[in-house]
Amino acid sequence: KPLSDFFVARPGMSVGTIEAGLATSKNLILTPGVYHLTRAISIHRAGTIVLGLGFATLVPTKGLPAMVVTSSLGVKLSGLIFDAGPGDSHVLLQVGSDESAGTARRPDLIQDVFFRIGGAETTNVGAKVSLADYAAHSIIDDVWAWRADHGNDVGWTANKGVTGVKVTGNDVTAYGLAVEHYQKTEVTWTGQRGEDVFFQNELPYDPPRQ
Repeated sequence: KPLSDFFVARPGMSVGTIEAGLATSKNLILTPGVYHLTRAISIHRAGTIVLGLGFATLVPTKGLPAMVVTSSLGVKLSGLIFDAGPGDSHVLLQVGSDESAGTARRPDLIQDVFFRIGGAETTNVGAKVSLADYAAHSIIDDVWAWRADHGNDVGWTANKGVTGVKVTGNDVTAYGLAVEHYQKTEVTWTGQRGEDVFFQNELPYDPPRQ
């Protein structure tokens, strides 16, 4: 697609400004840097492309999601880092909803997307779920969800992550899924007829007791 089809966002822009760009039927490029978000960026339009350059980093600042994709028809996300902020977000990235039903002909794509809880941001960051994928037929390709075991201010009560990846959509396919150090469940996958090709996992090193 030509660059004219994209709204080009820069760190410091408000969520309202970014969503206004999306509302003009444009796709979204997030240029390199850290985006401190006071609320979630909402992706409503089917077929929207969201492309991060230099692994643009999205940080929710008020315990909310960083991005919510409400469409389940051909949305493509790539080249992003979702970094837990202060508070306790119930999810960092949500794709689809409990009622969403994508199609095999127009699957949502989550590609080269990384999640980080702790290690870079300040103490007491957290998210109950890093990635919640409700979209049927969606494709997860090269996703790493990491509750930090080293870096700035890490510890059992300092950077809290309950579940790394939650998949409820049917017929979801994952290629190269890595999930590390979450405090309760690394992955929950309840969707039917799913497939994962390569899974890497490390349990947390820092539980205070068995």
